[in-house]
Order: sequence, then C-alpha cells, then structure tokens
Amino acid sequence: MAHVKPYSLFTDFDIDLFKSGKHYRLYEKFGSHIVTVDGIDGTYFAVWAPSAKAVSVVGDFNYWIEGEHQLNVRWDSSGIWEGFIPMVGKGNLYKYKIQSHNNDVKTEKADPYARRCEHPPSTASIVWDDNYKWKDKDWMKKRKKNNAIDAPYSVYEVHLGSWKKHVEEDRFMSYYELADDLVNYVKDMNFTHVELMPIMEYPFDPSWGYQLTGYFAPTSRFGYPEEFKYLVDKLHQNDIGIILDWVPSHFPEDAHGLGFFDGSNLYEHPDRRKGYHPDWKSLIFNYERNEVRSFLISNALFWLEQYHADGLRVDAVASMLFLDYSREDGEWEPNIYGGRENLSVISFLKELNEEVYKSFPDVQTIAEESTAFPMVSKPTFLGGLGFGMKWMMGWMHDTLEYFSKDPIYRKYHQNDITFSLAYAFTENFMLPLSHDEVVYGKNSILGRMPGDEWQRFANLRLLYGYMFTHPGTKLLFMGGEFGQYNEWNFQESLDWNLLEFKPHKDTQTYFKELNTLYKNTPALYEKGFSSEGFEWISFDDHENCVISYIRKGYQEENNVIVVCNLTPTIRENYKIGVPTKSKIKEIFNSDAKKFGGSGVGNPRQITANKDPWNGKDYSAEITLPPLSVTVYQIK
Repeated sequence: MAHVKPYSLFTDFDIDLFKSGKHYRLYEKFGSHIVTVDGIDGTYFAVWAPSAKAVSVVGDFNYWIEGEHQLNVRWDSSGIWEGFIPMVGKGNLYKYKIQSHNNDVKTEKADPYARRCEHPPSTASIVWDDNYKWKDKDWMKKRKKNNAIDAPYSVYEVHLGSWKKHVEEDRFMSYYELADDLVNYVKDMNFTHVELMPIMEYPFDPSWGYQLTGYFAPTSRFGYPEEFKYLVDKLHQNDIGIILDWVPSHFPEDAHGLGFFDGSNLYEHPDRRKGYHPDWKSLIFNYERNEVRSFLISNALFWLEQYHADGLRVDAVASMLFLDYSREDGEWEPNIYGGRENLSVISFLKELNEEVYKSFPDVQTIAEESTAFPMVSKPTFLGGLGFGMKWMMGWMHDTLEYFSKDPIYRKYHQNDITFSLAYAFTENFMLPLSHDEVVYGKNSILGRMPGDEWQRFANLRLLYGYMFTHPGTKLLFMGGEFGQYNEWNFQESLDWNLLEFKPHKDTQTYFKELNTLYKNTPALYEKGFSSEGFEWISFDDHENCVISYIRKGYQEENNVIVVCNLTPTIRENYKIGVPTKSKIKEIFNSDAKKFGGSGVGNPRQITANKDPWNGKDYSAEITLPPLSVTVYQIK
C-alpha cells in the first residue's frame, strides 16, 4: 500500500462547528489542497463519509487502484476521512473509492469540494489551485451602492452555452472569449447586471445546469476556474455586476455525484417523501442534517468570496418550502404543527441569508419563489426569510397573458394588467421575463404578441416599456432584447442574424435606450420597493385601454408621468390628471421612428391647466401614440 501521511487542516473548533452546522467555510478544509508537509510537496485530501469503513483516493497517479492510498478516519466521530499523499499535485485526476458499512456497498465518487472537474462526459475531480490576481478593486469598493435596493437593477439573464457559439469551429465560446464579446455587448446594451444560469459543473446539457455534481467548480465546458474569474473580473471592470444561479434545492442521482455517497443517504433526506423530487427525478437535500446545512451555506459563501459574485439567485425556493410540492395526498407528511411548510427549510434559508449578508453586506440574494409564502424578502428579525428580492411571478403570468390578447379584447381584461399594483410592495420584487417563459411550447416573447408584424413589435416595445416603468427591478432573458422569433434552444446560438432586419435592429436600439432611461431616471428605481414611489393617475379607463401613473424618487423634481396606450388607436387630446401646476415634457416614446414606431408623439412642452381630472387638481391634454408607452418629466 502506498504511503498516506497523517495530516489535517481541521482543528477541534472546526469539527465542533461542522457537527453543529455552523461551519460556513468548509471549502477551506474539505476537498483537495496542495500543501507541503515536512518539506515534501503533495496534496491533502478530506472527505465526509461517516458510513464508510474504508476510503481510498484513486486517480491517475495510482492507476485507479483501490487501496493504494487509503485515507485515515478521524477519531472524533465526525465521519471525516483525511490524509496527505506525497507527490500528487495540480492537474492530477482523482475520485474517492468508498466501502460502506452498509452491506459492504462500494461507491466511487467525485469530490464534492473539488475546485475543478473533468469535461463531461468524463467525471473525475482534478487537483487544482490558482493564484488569480483580481483587478476589480474599484468595483468592489463601490458595489454596495450599485447593488443597493434603491439603485437601478436591470439584469440580462444568460445561458453561456447558447448565447453565442463559435460557428466556424462548432463549439462553445470560452470564458476568455465571452470576456470580450459578452462583456462588450452587455455594456453597450446598458444593462447593470448579468445573471448566469448555473455555471457550477453539471453532467447533462439538457438540464441547463440545474442538476449539479460539482458544487465548487465552474463548468469545464468553457475553460479553467481562473478563466471564469477573468470573465467576472472583466464584467466588474466595466461596471457590470454578476449574479449566479444557485441550486440548493435538489441534485441528480448520477453515480459519481452526491447521491448515496457513502452507501447511505448522506446528503439526501432518507425519507423519499422529503428526499426525492418527482418532477425532476432528483434527490432533495436533508436540511435537517447539520453537516448538510454547513455544506450548502459554505457553497453559497464560496462563490461570493472566491469568485466575487455580486448576488445569488436561489432556484426553486417554492419546491423547498412546501412538503406537498408536486405531491398528492398521502405522498407527504405534515410538519409537527400539521402544516405543509418545511420547517427545516425555513430555518435553513433564514440562516443562509443571515450569514450571506453578515459576510457580504454589499450583495443580493434573490428568491425564485412562485407562491404567496409571506415575507420572503423581509429581514429575519421581522420574521421574514431574509432574501434581498423575490421574483414577481404573478406579474409575469398576468402580463404575458394580457399582452397575448388581441387589443380589441383588452378592455375586458384591464384588471389583469393593473392587479399587480395591489401587492407590488408586499415584497422587494424583481420583474422576470426569464428563460422559463420561452421554452416548452410557450413561444418567444415576440411570438406571443398579436397582430401583424408592425403591431407585434409595437406590442413588444409597449410590454418592455410597461415593465421598466413598473415598480421593481428587471430581468430579461437573452434574445428578448432584439425580438428573438424562435423559442430558446440550449443547443443552438441565439439568432443573431435577425439583426440584419430593421424591426429587430430597431428593437435592440429601443431596449438599449430603455435601459438608459431607467438608469438615468431616479424616479424609476429609488423607491421601487415602496408605495411612496408609485401613484395611480388612472387605472380604470377600460374603454380606451389606457393606464397612467406617477413614478416618484427622493427628489420631487425627478418625478415622472407614465402613460400606456394598450391599443393601436391614436388618441389625440387625451386628458390626464397632473398633481401640480406644472409643465410636462415627453422624454421617452416607444413609438419613435428610430425604434420602428410611427413617430406620433408630443414634441412640445405641455402646460397643465387648473382643470381637475383623475382626482388631481390639474390636467393636461396629450397625444397617445398607438400601442405605446410615453414618459413625461414634470417641470
């Protein structure tokens, strides 16, 4: 048997924290770490396998022979196996061969804490370290301001594998190539943030990254870990934040993954009613187990610390919160109070958010949560879950349903487009038009719009204008900004060739200027989560299908009026209420010719008269372009 030298990175305090579920930097201890012991270079390995009776490191350095390098089990009942293997270093491939006390079952597992993984379909872990030198000091100093809830927050959601492909060589673009093309594009389009669909290592392309096996390794599909850091660095150097999709809800049953890790239900809940996800055919973490909670919270902090991420969008929170999620009667067990809420998940999410904001007060956590579960984005000291924001799924569903209707019928459904304001300030909402809305036969966003080609693009501009003037932060999936015709296909690049055609190029120009309007108009973001930042002018003009409202910032002189004409009919001399004796000036018009519109608008400043209307003391008459959103500065 080859020599494994006794060695440990764990202190007694580390072990106590790990057992109690309070160790939030486990990546500093577990996994493979290149070290020098007694003057000899090698690698320290540590893995949690409490049901094992033997654990070997197998790899390219010992011809994958079990027993050549057996780790030592710690004496403190922590279930940790560890040891130092001389002459193993950066680039070596390895796995853990685990013999279980449970019927002598043997498993061969990738390292849960590996910093780099083999390119799928290969599944080994790789000993790795890097000494990347960050150049984003300026961003890191000011990102608290850029990530604040009263800052503009316009997010471009990206699937790296299909944003743009290297056509000539029929391959993915690398992290390095994306650091040029993607960064330059996002900057030119004036987005404030990018959100990446999961970039942690995953084995199966059709999962889009939502079935993870390498929680601490950026996927090797696009390059090395330090090359991903370079991409993040370039985004920051161009004043663009980065949000990472993070998946603590479930994991696949792949043989090399976390499932049945040491011959027992180690990471997954042993009760299939809590440990198996019927929709995704995957395993669910055991949130009742302290060590698993430490693993997940450590993983969240890892991406914030090691990769300078500015936020985490937490996937599938609703599936975590409810014991009966996608289950029939008899397939789930109520909690101790007889309810359907998963109490261990609630405490886990609170602990996660408390630790994230304690360690990184200048980032955001964003919940993808589709139910009416209360106080998701309220602080834990008030009884909330502690997220910074929550996706506004109700707004998304109602809005897309409304805009898919022929304008002739919209007057019968006006409440659908205004209802969101009844609950818009119960959470810190982000308005999402995400990847989930452009797959599985739902059609592209443009493809849902009714009418002829001109009307479809006008409706699309109106939809986006309504979205950006509605309270809340914004998220758009890639391709939507230029009117992608086809549904998203993860295997293919976006249809960039569409930009050769004027309607698509004009739509891209529109979205670029819409982002600029949003970023340069404090009233559209400063009070985006407060009822103080919004006031209806009129929501009940069903017959004309017009809605109008005031958006307010910290300074009254920054307030703006927004008017949406939801039909193709031009409305001249349309009267709206104005709160003060003032003049209003049109500063944005989705019907402008440069956006592909008809060019109808209000080129001259308009004086409000002492003529009460819409419950306001003053009023003004304006021209409403067809299928348009217009924005007016109050002077």
